[in-house]
Amino acid sequence: MLMRSRLISARRGALRVAVLAAAFAFAAPAFPQANDTMTPIPTPDQPNAIEIGTPPLPDAKAQESWHSQYGSKFARNVTVATITPFLPDPAKASGAAVVVAPGGGFRTLSMENEGWNVARALAERGVAAFVLKYRLHQTPADMAGFERSMKEMFSSTARPRPRPGSRPDPQQMMAGLAPQLEDSRAAFALIRSRAAEWKIDPDRIGMVGFSAGAMLTMATALVGQDAKPAFLGDIYGPMAPVTVPADAPPLFVALAADDPLFGNGGFGLIDSWRAAKKPVEFHLYEQGGHGFGMYAKETTSTGWFDAFVSWLTMHGMLKPKA
Repeated sequence: MLMRSRLISARRGALRVAVLAAAFAFAAPAFPQANDTMTPIPTPDQPNAIEIGTPPLPDAKAQESWHSQYGSKFARNVTVATITPFLPDPAKASGAAVVVAPGGGFRTLSMENEGWNVARALAERGVAAFVLKYRLHQTPADMAGFERSMKEMFSSTARPRPRPGSRPDPQQMMAGLAPQLEDSRAAFALIRSRAAEWKIDPDRIGMVGFSAGAMLTMATALVGQDAKPAFLGDIYGPMAPVTVPADAPPLFVALAADDPLFGNGGFGLIDSWRAAKKPVEFHLYEQGGHGFGMYAKETTSTGWFDAFVSWLTMHGMLKPKA
């Protein structure tokens, strides 16, 4: 009986890992026939990318490389952090700005679906957007080795989760995301230092992140010290409760109920913000999975961006400051 129980448990664990592996770092395809094969591609031209001044990733062996999947571009082994500005037409510019943090499990970055495309859409609405290409955990340089490393990462999802209601420890958060937090803080500092040049209000710079980028967004708000985002967008990130700082900014959250990572763990993050009497808006979509981003899908989750823009409008971010 014990052996059978262990076998069932192992099968369930393997199934869970397989489901998560299919869903997490590589966003769901825009349409069923999309090519899900990871194909190496040359590093795209990024003429407007600006190095933000944080040091190269210590002890990095593999150099930055790129691949395509689902018709979108991904970066990995990022060792030097940059921001890429997407500035609005001056006639539309509101003076607000957003740091955009793509996701990918801190081992890859969905630069197109969760980065450039988001930034372009924000700039069209009059908001300056800066895509943060933050430093990543190293993975093997070859594609086969990279895929193996991702499977190893997913195997950790079978480990016990924190007890319900537990809150992330700030010191552990800072240690676990040290290079990424350094990059986030440096991005805010650089944008503020050039705010006059870019016609940005230094007090109206927010941050929006996706999956791992949402983790970085929340960490920036909770333990990012001088970064102090003016508003937050958490798109399919963890929903664990947190200790909300006294100066916490407004928070927008979007999540699909069928998200295999964060759709079934409760809504402690929302409860925390409400208990602290801080502004929060939460959209729970029936379907969408994980990683829907800017892909055009036949689910209502596609509407998250318009909802986010409406929320920014409500908070006065789409008009010049009076």
